[in-house]
Amino acid sequence: MQHCRNERAMSESASHKRAKNKAAGSKGQTEVPQRGGTRLDAATKRTATEVERSGNPRSLQAAARRLQKSGKPQRVLQVPQKDMDKAAAAMRKTGVSGSVKNMGGTKRRSVPKKK
Repeated sequence: MQHCRNERAMSESASHKRAKNKAAGSKGQTEVPQRGGTRLDAATKRTATEVERSGNPRSLQAAARRLQKSGKPQRVLQVPQKDMDKAAAAMRKTGVSGSVKNMGGTKRRSVPKKK
């Protein structure tokens, strides 16, 4: 079994799978391949979504870079509520505009473009 460089041989948690399927909706796709061998968790025509549950700043920045690389006009980084501040900081640090959402979808924080 071959794996991408960044990918670990771990199965997804049920909440990760549920969040990414909900983000894709009926018309979107999950695990969308990107150039460079990475995959986007979910994508629709206009929206790119990455679900990152770890709370690790490096992982959050990597997820933000995958969102930026998607080229979609709307970008969403979905994280547990306790990690929303870290996720917003990671998006700012990588220069990615979009929004940070909690796993339940009840809270959303906007991260504006740098001026």
